Amino acid sequence: MCRHLVYLGPPVTLREVLFDPPYSLLRQSWAPRDMRGGGTINADGFGVGWYPGDGPPVRYRRAQPIWSDPTIADLAAVTSTTAVLAAVRSATVGMAVIDGAAAPFTEGRWLFSHNGVVRGWPDSMVPLAAELPVRDLLTLDATTDSALLWALVRHRLRAGVAPEQAVAETVTRVAAAAPGSRLNLLLTDGHTAVATTVGHALSLRTTPASVLLASEPHDDEPGWREVPDGQLVQATATTVRQRALAGP
Repeated sequence: MCRHLVYLGPPVTLREVLFDPPYSLLRQSWAPRDMRGGGTINADGFGVGWYPGDGPPVRYRRAQPIWSDPTIADLAAVTSTTAVLAAVRSATVGMAVIDGAAAPFTEGRWLFSHNGVVRGWPDSMVPLAAELPVRDLLTLDATTDSALLWALVRHRLRAGVAPEQAVAETVTRVAAAAPGSRLNLLLTDGHTAVATTVGHALSLRTTPASVLLASEPHDDEPGWREVPDGQLVQATATTVRQRALAGP
């Protein structure tokens, strides 16, 4: 299915987020603890997006296991940021394994990730895809369910819809069109983050100055809490709001 996370808070190195914890995203790529039947390892690519300042994010992604890429380990050790979104990928059978299929997807200040699967792909998504501009369909990063989900969310963001509403509306409509889908989404602009739980795991940990949302806890320290299924989370580094998603 994938594993993903978003961090907002005081500056940290990418290494502190991705590599140092005992159950880090690196370890989750080969030994995840909470896949819930969505595969066994996450070796079909990875991606990291971070914000070096007030401008748009920088993104690095590859179609290989994160453990096999020495560049990201070296980069992570010397790169500091106040916001990061990262993911390791377990590709759905039949979907492309290329750099462009790995999250995060991006436009402007936005970074986006999907942990899950759209059932009935691609037929179940034909009606929703038909609502998008043809150019958006022709320029998808990859022919995958995650890339299309990003196009659907992005279309709403471009129209001026608030990020939490754009995510919630997309999840609700896709869940109605493709029942049984797993739709854990992450979206951030470096200041705020929006997350959903539909069919898969998500945990949350806060400090007075930071928030971390992750598919599974990256250590055994106290303070983690599991986000129940069917929830929408809105967070900044110092605030968290949570509510139920509307039914399809």
